[in-house]
Amino acid sequence: MKVFTTYYDDVPICLEGEKKTDIEINDIISKNNFIRFLEKEKNKSFISNVKINDVGYINKYLITVNKELEVGDCFLGHFETFSARKSRMFINKIPVLRTIFFTIDFLIHRVLPKTKGLNGIYYGINKGKNRLLSKAEVLGRLVYTGFSIEKVESIDGLIYFKVRKIKNYVPTRKVSYGLIFKMKRVGKNGKLFNVYKIRTMHPYSEFIQEYAMLENGLNVKGKIDCDFRLTPWGKWLRKYWIDEIPQLFNVLKGDMKLVGVRPVSEFYFSKLPEELQKKRVKFKPGCIPPYVAMNSKSDFESVKSSENNYLDLKHKNPYFTDLKFFFFALFNIIFKGKRSS
Repeated sequence: MKVFTTYYDDVPICLEGEKKTDIEINDIISKNNFIRFLEKEKNKSFISNVKINDVGYINKYLITVNKELEVGDCFLGHFETFSARKSRMFINKIPVLRTIFFTIDFLIHRVLPKTKGLNGIYYGINKGKNRLLSKAEVLGRLVYTGFSIEKVESIDGLIYFKVRKIKNYVPTRKVSYGLIFKMKRVGKNGKLFNVYKIRTMHPYSEFIQEYAMLENGLNVKGKIDCDFRLTPWGKWLRKYWIDEIPQLFNVLKGDMKLVGVRPVSEFYFSKLPEELQKKRVKFKPGCIPPYVAMNSKSDFESVKSSENNYLDLKHKNPYFTDLKFFFFALFNIIFKGKRSS
């Protein structure tokens, strides 16, 4: 592999790998020469020999790779996930000790690099190497920096990817790593606004929503099946609506109400029937969804049906409908054990 240096914001970035043209692409990979191509690749490709976990400044690295390639060129690389890291270490077989070790490991190699004010210590000591990364974060970073995901496969404990440059990197909003984050949702009159939530997904997950849906499909609840973007604790937080507590700030701001249809992403909104879209944008979204008040199922069709019924009633009697749905929801949560989908 060749090593060449380029620059990003006057920072030297060492790209260890090689540029090739007209190479055979066949499925994915041998252990030593980790990419064999599926088709005759006429575009230039950059094959990295560096595990993404050992890249000090990941986004700067990916942006630099993007800059070195033309639109249509490929980038091929690999990384290690949390679970793969655990399984390859002998200490994982020792009860108690493994819990202590991996807790410390998580704090040092996952939390510290993402904590403002402390991340300088991490980079100063080991130059950002050996980072703990999730599949969702790495793929999300790739899409964020201008690549489209074409192939992802796990081999011998490592995740290998083939992505293609589809655009030059354009700086967008800063991605949050914090416990509380905000995301764009469709509100009244179709206007986008920021909804505040407790994090249940890995950082950069929002950039691969469409990829995750195409790969895994939707479950009966209308959500991405076996969504790998969720953190281990995310499902529990969602089940008891704990992740939605910060939305009370949206209520105080006037973006939302206590009762109403859920604020959804533009992608999810586009999947709804046009008639329901028109009904939805006439009112502010709410914290307590209709399906909870009506004690209906949480599958996609049932949620749509409950929203239609609620919005029809809301149109006829707006204030009484919200009051009635609020107390019905409390009753179902307290006495019937209704939980979030």
